[in-house]
Amino acid sequence: MDTQWRDKKLYPALGIFTILSLLYLNFNDNLNFSFPQIFLRQPKMGFVGVNKTQFVIKNEDPKTHSLTFQELYINGWNSYWLMEESVWESSRYRVSEMLRRGAEMGLSVCRTWAFSDGGGPNDLQLLPGVFNERVFKGLDYVIVEARKHNIRLILSLVNNLNAYGGTAQYVRWAREEGGTNVSSSRDSFFTNPTVKAYYKSFVKAVVTRKNSISGVKYSEEPAIFAWELINEPRCESSSSAAALQAWITEMAGFVKSLDQKHLVTVGLEGFYGVEKTGSFGVNPGKWAASLGVDFIENSAIDNIDFTSVHAYPHSWIQGINSDAKVNFLSHWVDSHISEAEKILKKPVLFTEVGFPSSTQKEGLHDRNIYLKIVYDKIYESAKKKKAGAGALVWQLLVEGMERYGDKFSFIAWKHPSTYKLIVEQSCRLLNTSSQGASHRKLNRKDHCFANAS
Repeated sequence: MDTQWRDKKLYPALGIFTILSLLYLNFNDNLNFSFPQIFLRQPKMGFVGVNKTQFVIKNEDPKTHSLTFQELYINGWNSYWLMEESVWESSRYRVSEMLRRGAEMGLSVCRTWAFSDGGGPNDLQLLPGVFNERVFKGLDYVIVEARKHNIRLILSLVNNLNAYGGTAQYVRWAREEGGTNVSSSRDSFFTNPTVKAYYKSFVKAVVTRKNSISGVKYSEEPAIFAWELINEPRCESSSSAAALQAWITEMAGFVKSLDQKHLVTVGLEGFYGVEKTGSFGVNPGKWAASLGVDFIENSAIDNIDFTSVHAYPHSWIQGINSDAKVNFLSHWVDSHISEAEKILKKPVLFTEVGFPSSTQKEGLHDRNIYLKIVYDKIYESAKKKKAGAGALVWQLLVEGMERYGDKFSFIAWKHPSTYKLIVEQSCRLLNTSSQGASHRKLNRKDHCFANAS
């Protein structure tokens, strides 16, 4: 053995490795670097942008720094629970399994919560501007694992519903701080200066965070597809419509001031306001026009890069048969794609489409009937290079995560016909886009091009 090589190179290298290991184990929380990032090699990804009514992946040549653009049509899913299950090492494998399974189905975007507001041990934000680092590290893990599997994330920043704190928690915090001028109405979230400052503080902490695993700032992370300002905004009073519009304008601009590389969307369900547009008749009921939201007006704001729509005919419309629900869904999707194309001139992403799984006549599953309507319309739009940019099913689980489920949640591989439908949609969208050509070059065990010449 070459003892000179051993003494001069091997032993010193082992010594340095040992010292770094000890530093990590003893002082990791106080160091400015994370030990794993020394060894972490992440897949190369391009940022997603918008070209008129289409999503594009922006790929930069490392030598010339010139950009090329690939069309992107999205088949994706929701798993809102990823951060919560990444807090503890013992449950992270389920997050990895979900992302791996999603990639196997050809899904490219996952929408998940980047919020949890309250005082619980697993909440991300314990008090305004006070964060649980352990939970933040869970979000770090989600982002790194997503990139590992070539999945991009839509990260939602607050809930309009009460689950995980939501806007009501921000209002409570302001009132507890002695805010005598803070109304108990949740609409105060959109108007009160103290509450808005709390939200901005949270957004800044998330958007500017440096990942403790990869060392990459969130604002520089291509595995993040977009920031969603709020999940399903609604006002308690229709008179708050102007306040919501002003809030969206202000907060979209604020996010863009922190991060110019990522897309921003509102998080709308797609309802129309009575006085804002002639399309309010498309709504699932008169109640939808009284929520202070308007699909067109809210989406037209300059710093909103693409618009979002949800679809829950079984929850929104009661007392009608399946044929009527099918007709509503068909009209709902057509209307939003058309208006995104002709009026907004922005891509529209159906970020939540949820249907129950009950067996109908001739053995067909309810979920498949409705999901196929959405998928077919997205595919037809994609073939024509129109604004219908994709859909995200609500929501996917893995074994052991049933506690996060609702009547629309399912484990895809336990429903073979639905699984097949999802994979087929992934493949035909990939074949439609310019991304398909480059996908052929990847050494992947998928079957999207099994019959390609």
